[in-house]
Amino acid sequence: MAATALDAVDRLALCLLEDKDGLAVLGLCGAQGSGKSTLAQGLQARMRARGVASAILSIDDLYLTKAEREGLAQDVHPLLRTRGVPGTHDVALGLRVLDALAAGRAACLPRFDKAVDDRLPEAAWPEAGAGLRLLILEGWCVGARAQETGELVAPVNALERDEDGDGRWRRFVNAALADEYQALFGRIDALALLAAPGFDVVQGWRTQQEAALRAAGGGSAVMSDGEVARFIQHYERLTRHILAEMPGRADLVVALDAARGVTAVRSR
Repeated sequence: MAATALDAVDRLALCLLEDKDGLAVLGLCGAQGSGKSTLAQGLQARMRARGVASAILSIDDLYLTKAEREGLAQDVHPLLRTRGVPGTHDVALGLRVLDALAAGRAACLPRFDKAVDDRLPEAAWPEAGAGLRLLILEGWCVGARAQETGELVAPVNALERDEDGDGRWRRFVNAALADEYQALFGRIDALALLAAPGFDVVQGWRTQQEAALRAAGGGSAVMSDGEVARFIQHYERLTRHILAEMPGRADLVVALDAARGVTAVRSR
């Protein structure tokens, strides 16, 4: 991740820490493969060097377990078997973690293993110590807002057309985003967006992520290139909506090119 992006997010975090006592929550949003995790880790390293207690929580680590998503697939819609969209996270778990940290208490941070497509047991969760000053909440839909009902009518890709013809899945996702997710995102004190040049680059970025998991000896849930192409269609609608809607209200926008180079940095 370019130093300009890290420098910009670092400045935002420092201003946030100056303005707020106790826990400060920095939201970091960006499409799959945009470099959110790398940027979050770089920011945490800088905070540690300053002696600022910080931690990272990815919204991906709040995914429902495989068994819970299987239940949703049977009771609501088969597409909810696939992790990722609003409605497939344990938002209440995230809020409990934030409540504990905001109260100054230590809290264990959930962890999800994408290689096996399931949450790790609690014994494997790292602990954020008492008195945490900065929590970096990062994820592909962090800070997102729901679409208007009329925007849900027309499918945006083959997945929606062929597997959600009546729109039931996308209405469920949108309703979840409009409800419980806003309670979670309402805890964010400042929001930064890594803005991809468009959704078309996401497949290449996501394919690179899966290749890295495969090279690291990932489990059976590591996807082939064809599986990635289908998988990202679950995210397309909301990713396009975020790229159109969020730049106008985010506290910081880092515009990226297809190679993840920084083309512009805009702050409010």
